[in-house]
Amino acid sequence: MHGGLGDIRHRCAQFATNSVRRALRPIGSNRNDVFLHYGSNRMTQSILLPMPFPLDEYMARLSSLRAVMSSKSVDLVIVSQHEHMDYFAGYAPTAALFSAVLVPLDGEPVAVLRALDSSAFAEASWLADCVAFADNENPIKVVADTIKARGYATSAIGLERDSYFLTVHRALEIESLLPDAMIVDFSTVMWEMRLVKSPLELAYLEVAADICDRAAAAAFDAARPGVNEREVFIAMTSEAWRNGADNAQLAAISSGPSTSFHASLGDRVLEDGDIVFVEPVPHFRGYTARMMRSKAIGAPTDEQMQTAETMVRIQDEQFRAMKPGADAREVDRILREGILLAGLRDSYTNITGYTLGLKYPPRTSDFTRVFLASSEWQLEENQVFHMYTSARGLPFSETVVVTSEGGIRLTKMERKLFY
Repeated sequence: MHGGLGDIRHRCAQFATNSVRRALRPIGSNRNDVFLHYGSNRMTQSILLPMPFPLDEYMARLSSLRAVMSSKSVDLVIVSQHEHMDYFAGYAPTAALFSAVLVPLDGEPVAVLRALDSSAFAEASWLADCVAFADNENPIKVVADTIKARGYATSAIGLERDSYFLTVHRALEIESLLPDAMIVDFSTVMWEMRLVKSPLELAYLEVAADICDRAAAAAFDAARPGVNEREVFIAMTSEAWRNGADNAQLAAISSGPSTSFHASLGDRVLEDGDIVFVEPVPHFRGYTARMMRSKAIGAPTDEQMQTAETMVRIQDEQFRAMKPGADAREVDRILREGILLAGLRDSYTNITGYTLGLKYPPRTSDFTRVFLASSEWQLEENQVFHMYTSARGLPFSETVVVTSEGGIRLTKMERKLFY
């Protein structure tokens, strides 16, 4: 990130301004117009954006996809993972029925989706070509028929076999309906294409991270003895909504003498000695940032304070190593060995970080890249990760972007055990 986060805001604004000028259709009704807010404290600049990204960015993404298609001798790809549909077409459908974007090596892509989604698609996407099917039709057959009608019945067809929406049953049905096509496994390709973020993607992640900070602060303001943990959750999620979050799955929370990352929200009334754990996971225009913090109800123990300080020190060292070209396993080792050598855990079986970016249900996390002792990949500039650790019931995590100066936190909340 040449020039730091201030430069990201500037480039983001320039990208957004240019996108308005190049939009396929003029800015129309209020429902088509979205205000983007930049700055660390409410909005300092507002830009009307009819599409999430400028048309040029979508074209560059398609060009990169088609380069891989050409290298694999694939004539058409069936894009069905919702993140990838959004990435290339600017729209993610509902999941009630199968939908896809068909991307040919040459020519315009075509969306195949539920008629009920077609109006929203027309408002959000830059694509003009859409085949809409009724609810009484078989979506897989409509996809196959569209492929045949476009002249690809005997072509090499790429399938996202790792798509959450292309079940085994659906994949087999596609193959049976296209008996003369050559089916090519197109797994991992689009996940990996999205690893390095563009300036505008980084800006969206920065906004999401700012929402994290605000939501966690609101949660801790509400977390007091005698308060039901649901009230803490309401405070956190309400603050996220107020600041621009666009998703329903906003956060995780747990409380008690000891806490769990993935516990379900209950009805506990907070009392002295409790630890309240929060993990806001807001989305902004589909891009998610994440952060973990804890607050002690009443005075924390000396051991808890020392544990938190040690964890932060070790994780900060890990962040400093997050530079382009760094080996992921070495970045992981700093945290993993540091926590174990400090005696904070007896074992360390989980990852220490994973990919962040576009995310839609049903996935909760993107493990395209993870930090493990056995990882065999190198970091690249402008990749973004959720880096996390925990020990003795206390977690710390951040949304971190890889830069030449090391990892920079997009989440800015003070790194300490609150009380």
